[in-house]
Amino acid sequence: MFLPFLIPLLLTPIFAHAQDLPRVEHHDPMVVDSQLTPIFAHAQDLPRVEHHDPMVVDSQLSLPQLVDLTLEKYPDSQWLSALENEADALKQRGDSWFSGSAQASYRFQEASSLHLHYNDATVQVPLWNLGQRDAEQRVGDKAQVDSSMQAAATKWRVAGLVRAALWDISLQELRLQQAQTELAAAEQLTNDVKRRVQAGDLAETDSLLVQTEVLKKRSAVTLAEAEVMHARKRYSAITQDTKVPANFQEVLTKQKEIEQTHPALQAVNSQIERKQAELEALQLVGSGQTSIVVGINSDRYSAGKGGKDVSNNMESGNIGITIPFGGEAHHAPQVAALNVELNKLRAQRDQLFRDLEQAHHEAEHNLQVNQAELSISNELKTVAEKHLKMTQRSFSVGEIDLIDLLKIQAQTQLAVLTAKERAVIVQRDFALYNQAVGVLP
Repeated sequence: MFLPFLIPLLLTPIFAHAQDLPRVEHHDPMVVDSQLTPIFAHAQDLPRVEHHDPMVVDSQLSLPQLVDLTLEKYPDSQWLSALENEADALKQRGDSWFSGSAQASYRFQEASSLHLHYNDATVQVPLWNLGQRDAEQRVGDKAQVDSSMQAAATKWRVAGLVRAALWDISLQELRLQQAQTELAAAEQLTNDVKRRVQAGDLAETDSLLVQTEVLKKRSAVTLAEAEVMHARKRYSAITQDTKVPANFQEVLTKQKEIEQTHPALQAVNSQIERKQAELEALQLVGSGQTSIVVGINSDRYSAGKGGKDVSNNMESGNIGITIPFGGEAHHAPQVAALNVELNKLRAQRDQLFRDLEQAHHEAEHNLQVNQAELSISNELKTVAEKHLKMTQRSFSVGEIDLIDLLKIQAQTQLAVLTAKERAVIVQRDFALYNQAVGVLP
């Protein structure tokens, strides 16, 4: 059943894709809004493919709005609606003046001599036992609270799915952008090598070497694009929409531990309180419901005597009460069953709290590690870029071989990608930490 940011994005526009893409038959166009953050600066020229997964970046759509829209279309919305209806029904029942439905009965009796006619009409009304109506009203109140808490917990779960999907797209788009940048660099190097081969400065084998490098980079672009398409599809499957917010960054909460206000804990606590109210109400039923009975009797009698007719008509009313007793043995299994459900919920709450604490610890630790790694990655990126420039100058004057340049270039590209990924991952960790401690967007 897991910010604007505190540090700026150290990224080039993540979705500013290169124009020269692999010659493939797969294409997933994306419609771009005019106002975008670097995270969604999508390029419009994508590989030519038959598959189509459009995605629209909406500058007017916020992350909280996206979560609300997703919740409306989430499968659990039907269940939440049913919970509200149930709570209203329980509340209405507790407000009733009687503990159940009244019963009316009528009996007619006639003697075989046709001289005696008997009519009997009664109404039986079940009454609340002492304190039972108040207990049933508490059940209705707790059910309404429970319905609200379940809705909040569901929204929290949906927010987690949306957050993860958005940041997954960001990482995959970043990797695609880097793959396309590397492809462009490989193609530029290929042109330089070809000129030098034609000039006799390099051997023909160097031309084959850079051509191989270009093919590898094109393959990397194709695979990276496939991952972007998978990430988009996961997002649309969750949200049932193709719109994404232009800005979904979050501020890191200052909350340092799991509190009882966590939506998941509030949801299970509301279930426990409702079960407790149901148990108290059930115990007050006792052997059954006391009923009051009100009735009217009518007797009609006629007979002949001494040649004359004699009649005797009598009307009467009656009132009575029925009190059940000795039913505890039949009532006990229901009480025991509710006790089982109540204690199961308590066990689930204890386990949930442990799981939430574990998730909080992991989110906190990952954030701290990635923040530390971000600083190191940026330093490595700076060093690697300097090293690459020196290596390129050495290659241009013939001091090193092409294969050595390609090795240094690959190391630099990896350092650049790692630094960019780490910057995005830190921002993602802000969202995941907020999710872990129960903070909604």
